[in-house]
Amino acid sequence: MEWMLLPLRRYARFSGRARPKEYWMFALFLILAAIVISIVETMLGLNVTQRWVDHGPWWVDAGYRTQAGPLTGLFVLAMFIPQLAVSVRRLHDTDRSGWWLLLILLPLIGGIILLVFFIMSGTRGANRFGPDPIEVGEPELIRRS
Repeated sequence: MEWMLLPLRRYARFSGRARPKEYWMFALFLILAAIVISIVETMLGLNVTQRWVDHGPWWVDAGYRTQAGPLTGLFVLAMFIPQLAVSVRRLHDTDRSGWWLLLILLPLIGGIILLVFFIMSGTRGANRFGPDPIEVGEPELIRRS
């Protein structure tokens, strides 16, 4: 649980490095929180669900479209800066500048490249962005934040 919330304690810290464990545990936290918020919004009737039916000459297609409610919007807004900061620190761990995040603007290929960067292990030893978080040690890393 500490690793999930560590990026929230480092809310807008863009300097330094983030281990893969810190990044992926925060991603898991975001997914779990989004699921819980979605369930709460559905129970409270805050989201909008539309049923649609499309009739063509030879087929009928139907489905549901759900738009998120205000709680999801507030959550996304609150988590934007920590997600951005932990992503920049994760790129720093692979000895890349945070400007590499702009690859997300390239459809499909940019997201795949960033996914590979986030999965890669960090550079061993100190790099231009700071000391290796593994060498510093997990307990020390959590205490310093």
